[in-house]
Amino acid sequence: MVVICTMVDMHIVENKSKSGKKIYRSTLLRESYREDGKVKKRTIANLSNCTPLEIEAIRLALAHKDDLCALGALSESVKLHEGLSVGAAWSVYQVAKELGIEEALGKDFEGKLALWQVMARVIGQGSRLSAVRLAQIHAAGDVLDMKRGFDENNLYDNLSWLSENQAKIERKLFELRRGGNKPKLFLYDVTSSYSKKHLFLEEPVFFLHLNCF
Repeated sequence: MVVICTMVDMHIVENKSKSGKKIYRSTLLRESYREDGKVKKRTIANLSNCTPLEIEAIRLALAHKDDLCALGALSESVKLHEGLSVGAAWSVYQVAKELGIEEALGKDFEGKLALWQVMARVIGQGSRLSAVRLAQIHAAGDVLDMKRGFDENNLYDNLSWLSENQAKIERKLFELRRGGNKPKLFLYDVTSSYSKKHLFLEEPVFFLHLNCF
């Protein structure tokens, strides 16, 4: 047995029913089709949770489904506005939280500025001014919940705040990473080195800064 189905129409139907004093409304996307010579209908989707503008957009698309160029002509009157980028800032922020950097820096304005300086270095290398410009592209204020803006002068002042609180921040990071366990491994980090002729040796001597992990 061969059943032949032919699509006839797709349309939006708005239903209204009353039960007591309550009125119930539903908006359905339905299609009519012909099957073995008989016209039948079926519901494709329930659009009741869509906003009126969304329903009108679907209705407009259905009205021009055979002539999509007509929809293109409508785009000339539509203005698009691109919002701030969220993905990079949000991803780096989650890593900073996981590592305890946010907790070590604190959640006041200076702590958030310091955290953004770290995030800006990860997202894009550059100066303090470039970090300010990055904040105007990426949603720094929204991700970090900053109530006020900032400029490069705020970031330079923030470096002084970091210097004054460096020992406290490092201690907090150490506690978060190590807890009460003392490190068993010490690694040498050559932060600044220069060669000098030793008094008794001809080979250069390097001055090393000691860090523990």
